[in-house]
Amino acid sequence: MPTNPPFALLLDVDGPIASPVTRDVSPEIIAMFLELSASGIPIVFNTGRSDDFIKHEVMEPMIAAGMPPTLSIHAICEKGATWFTFDSKRAGEVHVDHKLAVPGNFSDGIRQLVTSSFSDCMFFDETKLAMVSVEQNLDTSDTDYRRAQTEFDAAALEEMARLGLGVRRHDIARPDTNGDTNFRIDPTIISTDIESMALGKDLGAKRALGMLAADGIVPDSWFTVGDSRTDYAMADWLAVNGHEVSHVDVRPGDGIPSGKTYPVLTATDLGLAEEVIHDHAGLAFLRHWRGLLGASLS
Repeated sequence: MPTNPPFALLLDVDGPIASPVTRDVSPEIIAMFLELSASGIPIVFNTGRSDDFIKHEVMEPMIAAGMPPTLSIHAICEKGATWFTFDSKRAGEVHVDHKLAVPGNFSDGIRQLVTSSFSDCMFFDETKLAMVSVEQNLDTSDTDYRRAQTEFDAAALEEMARLGLGVRRHDIARPDTNGDTNFRIDPTIISTDIESMALGKDLGAKRALGMLAADGIVPDSWFTVGDSRTDYAMADWLAVNGHEVSHVDVRPGDGIPSGKTYPVLTATDLGLAEEVIHDHAGLAFLRHWRGLLGASLS
């Protein structure tokens, strides 16, 4: 891989890569990963998902599709709490920042809460190593899940407060006895993550830069890709730290934040309809970047 590739990709997984409906990654996207990587473009995943999810939904399909033996891919998971590298043979060691983990007794309480009161709409994610997450059942409608999610989030807030853990959910804060809120409840369109306030896509961006630097790779620029407002933190961190970056928003319907110092791109910039979102928009951008490389190499 070139030491100074023209750009690198820093990708959220749910939404831009994995379908929020089926929760898997299409063969077309896997093929684009392999083509872009073979052309010297670093690809780093920066996700709230677990290492287990990346191994099964991204790594294994890439290997099955013919991942070159010289290629390695970095994955930052659980919003920066865990990270690992995989190649064409296996996944490397999964590193865990245990200082950023939710206490185990809280995890046990949430598991029981889901089993007793919410299992008809969601399940407890047993693969997380630092965060606590629940996720919408595939056979649950969005309307039913939103109703249950609101109730679950309120119950989780009360459970954290009962255990003396300072927590925040959007504008609702329950500080601990020291007045601190060290944890957050972060609802998404298919899940709720309960996590350290120190976690985030900005921490993932910092780790990504360090992992590539350890490989001797310093990209000339970056494209970050996400489907939520919190994903902008990737581009924010890169921009503040002096890197050229553009952010791709594959679900801009929530509104593009104002005042960004870098370009924000959506599917409409590729001439596509506003209705093209999520992994459909993600695939379109991967094809666009592959086309740019093809033009520059011809």
